[in-house]
Amino acid sequence: MTLKRLVLLPLQVLLAILVIIDELARPIYGPLIRRFAALRLVEIGERAVAALPRFVILILLVVPLAVAEPLKIYGLLLLGKGLLVRGLLILAVAYLASFLLIERIYAAGKPKLMTIGWFAWLMGLIDWVRRTLLDWLKRTPVWVAVTAARNFAARVVAVFRAAISQRRGSSSGQSGERDSR
Repeated sequence: MTLKRLVLLPLQVLLAILVIIDELARPIYGPLIRRFAALRLVEIGERAVAALPRFVILILLVVPLAVAEPLKIYGLLLLGKGLLVRGLLILAVAYLASFLLIERIYAAGKPKLMTIGWFAWLMGLIDWVRRTLLDWLKRTPVWVAVTAARNFAARVVAVFRAAISQRRGSSSGQSGERDSR
């Protein structure tokens, strides 16, 4: 293994872990975000945010971001110290704030936010870095491991869901037999 590969391996592993976490969490937070976004109160809030001036929207975006991001780091520090429950709870709250509040503010205000030159440039840079890192990660052996882990997790979840569905079906069938007697 070359020195360059040895130096890049921790970055590859970190990115792989983040991708795994994202892939495992997506089935949970995706429907949650959609349900949250469909709430009447949230729709009203999004319309109100969209009607605001662009720099007010920016402030509304930055304030919860300035709280949630340091909380994520703090949660990781707690996990590193062995405080599993507290660390996971803080991480969950911080990610929930990111997924629900920050995401909705950004979605509602994005058209106006993108009229701020430096903001549009920064978001373009963030998107380019994310795509570049993902493209690079997909060319590494670590990606094979991530993909295998994700596929394995998906199979485990499918088997678990099928077992629960089958158990529910058989228990409802048994109760139906009892009711007919």
